[in-house]
Amino acid sequence: MKYFIFLLMLFGSTTTELVATDIEREERLAQEFEANLFDGDVIYLSDGNQDFVSAYMEAEDSRGSVLLLHGRGFHPDWQDVVGPVRVSLAENGWTTLSIQMPVLEKGRKYYDYVKLFPESYKRIESAIQYLRENTKGPIVLLAHSCGAHMAMNWIDETGDALIDAYIGVGMGATDYKQDLIRPFPLDKMSVPILDILGTKEYPRVLALAEHRKKILNNDMHPQSQQIYVENADHYFKNKNTELYEEIATWLNNLRF
Repeated sequence: MKYFIFLLMLFGSTTTELVATDIEREERLAQEFEANLFDGDVIYLSDGNQDFVSAYMEAEDSRGSVLLLHGRGFHPDWQDVVGPVRVSLAENGWTTLSIQMPVLEKGRKYYDYVKLFPESYKRIESAIQYLRENTKGPIVLLAHSCGAHMAMNWIDETGDALIDAYIGVGMGATDYKQDLIRPFPLDKMSVPILDILGTKEYPRVLALAEHRKKILNNDMHPQSQQIYVENADHYFKNKNTELYEEIATWLNNLRF
């Protein structure tokens, strides 16, 4: 309810209806994903209303699991960030589950996606339940770009009790003249947080990073950290190996 009121205040009464995923586009993304998946298994989960596709890759002697949320308009094995990171983590001791997030038609912007965020909540919870039932150890939520917006809104609504750590990649990206409308709830979170971004990020992401750093540096977050990947852009083009290495180092040093 509080999220609906928030949207009402932002957009006005004529545009407050929450929107649903573009099913046709999501089906096209699923077909592309399934046709090109080489590492891991395709599984379908349900959010209670519809099934959604995911990539599952089990690690040997797993230390725990990582749930990955991709950026706007992508799929669970996208060539930048979620694809290479999920595979590298699974090959090095972390079972991974990368799920399809809700999408809108091409050309939609951040403010359009805000109204879609609540549709992601049941997907996140369904994926966590799957990991709880099929894996052992801690569950880490890793979210990139628009996936980070969805993850942060979900945590703001429900808290972070269902996860054991959080990794935000390229957090805070919005579109031109569109401000972040809901502060990230980092100060409310009790789990360890990794805030990782590139030095060549979007200006808006870099501008918000300093505020996040102040939160992560307080006594409430002794294991939290903010890390910059040198010369990396928002999509970590040609920097996915460096991204994975920073994530793996942080994960492997965590005390759960």
